[in-house]
Amino acid sequence: MAVSIPQEPVRQAGPDGKETVVSVRDVSKKFCKKLRRSMSYGIKDLAKNLVGIRPDSATLRRDEFWALQNINFELMQGDVLGLIGVNGSGKTTLLRLLTGIFPPDKGEIRIKGRVGALIALGTGFHPYFSGRENIYLNGAILGLGRDELDAQFDEIVQFSEIGDFIDAPVATYSSGMRVRLGFAVAMAMKPDLLLIDEVLAVGDLGFKVKCLNKINELMEHAAVIFVSHSMQYVYRISNQVMVLNKGDIVHHGNDVQEGIDYYHSQFNLVEKRVSGSGKATLADIQLYHAGHNAAPDTMLLINCGDDLVIDMTLRIQAAVREPVIRVFIYNQAMQPVADCWSEHNGWRIGTQAMERKIRLTLKNLQFHAGVYSIGVVVLDLPDHEILYRSDYLAFFQVQNIAVSWAPVMLSGEWEHLNGE
Repeated sequence: MAVSIPQEPVRQAGPDGKETVVSVRDVSKKFCKKLRRSMSYGIKDLAKNLVGIRPDSATLRRDEFWALQNINFELMQGDVLGLIGVNGSGKTTLLRLLTGIFPPDKGEIRIKGRVGALIALGTGFHPYFSGRENIYLNGAILGLGRDELDAQFDEIVQFSEIGDFIDAPVATYSSGMRVRLGFAVAMAMKPDLLLIDEVLAVGDLGFKVKCLNKINELMEHAAVIFVSHSMQYVYRISNQVMVLNKGDIVHHGNDVQEGIDYYHSQFNLVEKRVSGSGKATLADIQLYHAGHNAAPDTMLLINCGDDLVIDMTLRIQAAVREPVIRVFIYNQAMQPVADCWSEHNGWRIGTQAMERKIRLTLKNLQFHAGVYSIGVVVLDLPDHEILYRSDYLAFFQVQNIAVSWAPVMLSGEWEHLNGE
């Protein structure tokens, strides 16, 4: 849904002449866990307002809790804030406060100009109206006039890639089509503050690239708050990160990678899950760097470019014909970023049933900063029977002066071709 809320202008300018777009000062918002009690509180507060008595919004009543508490930040033109946190941390509540859907119980929000918001998939569209009718409906909500929408109609349709479906009911649209149309209408208003909640999680690659390009265009005169669980996109477009946890700001800074690392540090290490036929078992796994392993209850820390040594104790039954072992490395998003297969390296485990101690040395590990985990799969190669499989067996952390949203740094050979 795209919403435009006129706010008192904020005229403070920075040293480069850019103005402050949004200022949030000591903002808190509370909710009630019980529906009936929440309705009762609402009626009582409304009655107090009618007789000129201001309700006490700073104190929690029975079954109430703070969804957000003492939130402070400012964004200027060109700022893109990556807003991250676990589910229930208060991200969507903050966006709804900024759009005016909810009023804050404490504090002040000041916004310069228009607010464009995409905070709920399909919200703001009437399912039985056509795409054409919904463009004008959403435009009216935004405060755009009929003439302004007429002038931009073709551009909206072209950006949304709706095509011949523009006159079909929105109820027949896929989720990706609804998001594309909503994003196109939001861009038509040329917002001063754009709020995006997981829009890039829906849609094809082409649409995501178009969204990123539009965000880059907006940064010349607007500010953006981008909510996502995809750290790749957070790193790609943000120039600062805010981490929320249980309604509080627990981290806020311009170092995007540091903020992402802080976000991941809030999670407990994933418990390993074992599957397979059971004809092979991994009794032990240890990670080493330069002959040293990590202290008990700590994570092994290595530098980009270091060797990583993995020691494993493997037990295989006699019925296995040609066992092979494959080691996978996962990033913080639990996506595989690298692997090493024994059969590709020309190394064989052997078929004799016994306990085997195996060492794998991964040379010159060119990973960017972050936390990574090890997974192991043991196969009987002739029929690809999975004898043993487990992910997240061990964890290590890479520190690197250079940061990037890509997991791997390539080591290249550079040369001049013009004789210099």
